[in-house]
Amino acid sequence: MATVVRLTRMGRKKRPFYRIVVTDSRKRRDSGWIENIGYYNPMVEPEVIKFDAQRLAYWKSVGAKLSDRVAQITK
Repeated sequence: MATVVRLTRMGRKKRPFYRIVVTDSRKRRDSGWIENIGYYNPMVEPEVIKFDAQRLAYWKSVGAKLSDRVAQITK
């Protein structure tokens, strides 16, 4: 199974809120995920980014790929 760390969209119309999740790369964006490791809220000022760095490091160590956006916001 190819795992990927990516964003899944939550919130309502025109008010996005994202969870940072680990999922199978073959699943759809908002379908089931393996683990929720944080969240990202771009709608407040300043943007809120909270994630578990230890779990992110673990998933990267076992071969999970980061999506472009997750790699950018977790630097």
